Amino acid sequence: MRALLMAGAFSLLFTLTLTPLFIRLFHKLGWGQFIRDDGPQSHHAKRGTATMGGIVLIVGTVVSYFSAMWITGTHIPISPLLVLFMMVGLGLVGFVDDLLKTRNQRSLGLGGWAKITGQVLVAGTFAVLAIQFPNAYGVTPASTQISFLRDLPLDFMQLGSIVGISLFVLWICLIVAATSNGVNVTDGLDGLATGSSILSIGAFIVIGFWQSNQARYGGADVADLYRSYDVRDPLDLAIVSAAIVGGLIGFLWWNTSPAKIFLGDTGSLAIGGALAALAILSRTELLLVLIGGLFVIEAGSVIVQRAYFKVTRGRRIFLMSPIHHHFELKGWAEVTVVVRFWIIGGLLVSAGVGTFYLEWLAS
Repeated sequence: MRALLMAGAFSLLFTLTLTPLFIRLFHKLGWGQFIRDDGPQSHHAKRGTATMGGIVLIVGTVVSYFSAMWITGTHIPISPLLVLFMMVGLGLVGFVDDLLKTRNQRSLGLGGWAKITGQVLVAGTFAVLAIQFPNAYGVTPASTQISFLRDLPLDFMQLGSIVGISLFVLWICLIVAATSNGVNVTDGLDGLATGSSILSIGAFIVIGFWQSNQARYGGADVADLYRSYDVRDPLDLAIVSAAIVGGLIGFLWWNTSPAKIFLGDTGSLAIGGALAALAILSRTELLLVLIGGLFVIEAGSVIVQRAYFKVTRGRRIFLMSPIHHHFELKGWAEVTVVVRFWIIGGLLVSAGVGTFYLEWLAS
């Protein structure tokens, strides 16, 4: 518990106090935001705002997590390291994308396939590593079974080792790409992705802490063993979640409207990767549809808009996608859109955590 509180507190202090230094550094380096001409006209005032703020979040999370574990003398297992690997790996993909945008002064950095390739390389490596490193009870960080609130009977290994592992890696790549891109398209208004991510990743503090108290090995009471959780390192997943949430809260102070710094693809892809990794390692993959429900809505609006545009040869459902821009163009103030979307995201996160707990009661 001490490590959890310290990781969150250190990360919050890091981003809250040091972000202004990074803002000044990024301005000197010329890392300013480029604004699309076809977006809401009010956004043109944001041109030149410091971007790549995800660097602050990633550094703050990593430094704070390891500092908290070192000070408390807590052993560092493999599961939180895998979360940090995913976060840093996708952050690097986003950094390359952001760097190309700032250097070329255009809203497009890496091409679509190049970005997907980077995401797949990181996610594929994560998938292979996640089914290694069994603990004393033979439990690996991830399972080859598809999970919802816990592992389901659907196991990729039933199809054979080679085919099963290949499909498992593909499944993980799909989850990671969908989640990271969902957060990425949500990051279009001041504080929207940051605040929503606080709620979504915060859910895994609750889930990890609960799973650690009800773990099959060393947590649950004997009477509860039949419904206990086969999750490796659940408390450590809660600790790394706290480090990320603390960093996000401190960063939101500077990212809220009017933003002094943006996450950039560096931050949004890193957050999405961490969110996907937490769902995979806590065996709640499909529950991510609720916990990350706002990101699903945002990404879904882009998919629906493009599909409808092609089918109808030029007609649109929304004035602009992602859907938060649709409401801006309808006349909603940016802050109004952000707060209302936070409310929607919070309700979906509450539904996800509630579903997780109700399954325990029902079982």
